[in-house]
Amino acid sequence: MMFFSSVALYLTVRKASLLKTPSYLTNLAMFAIPLIAYVALGVMTKTPLGISWWQAVILIFTACVFAYGGNKASLIAFSKAPNPGYSLVLSKSYVLFTTLVAVTLLGAELSAQKALAILMIVGFSVLILVNKKGAKKVKDERWVLLSFAAFFAWGMLSLGSKYLFNNGVDTVVFLIYLYAIVTICIVSFDKVRISKFKEISTQMKLLLVGVGVFSALFNFGQFQAIKLAPNIG
Repeated sequence: MMFFSSVALYLTVRKASLLKTPSYLTNLAMFAIPLIAYVALGVMTKTPLGISWWQAVILIFTACVFAYGGNKASLIAFSKAPNPGYSLVLSKSYVLFTTLVAVTLLGAELSAQKALAILMIVGFSVLILVNKKGAKKVKDERWVLLSFAAFFAWGMLSLGSKYLFNNGVDTVVFLIYLYAIVTICIVSFDKVRISKFKEISTQMKLLLVGVGVFSALFNFGQFQAIKLAPNIG
């Protein structure tokens, strides 16, 4: 689910970027639409939404700093990079960071075979960074720093979610609260208004719906996998 929806998600995000869709609308679609889906799933499964106060504190901090901040940094880097794949490879290489922290701090499993598999995935992904002669150059290199900011944010988001899952928080409950908090952050900090959607074309609106649907699939698969995996890497 993660593999398919991740490819589809970033293709739609890239298409929306090429059409000059405002990044704050793309960001909102990535959280508001999945929130609706997760709330519906919670209602259908009759999932209790109660959490403790310290779990709420961790969720709020994780959502505001790592989910909201990381996603915003990733989208800006995605649009500024000479090739969006460059940004994705850098930010998604956080698998190495989370793997090591999960072993040292969370007591996760890591056999030699699994470690080799993780290194192979990252190693082959780095091939996309090879710059052929005549490749597009960019003057603004901030996309590299933003990609590494997303790298750290995604890693901490994964570790924070694993900690909460280990302490009894259900995946659907985590997603509902996380996406509700981030949606509030986007509306508040980016000052997004419903009227903004009326100013974009029908094609942009359809792309934003696609972004939301694929984001919902990807993140449900991602966090459910994080919950079940012996090592989140």
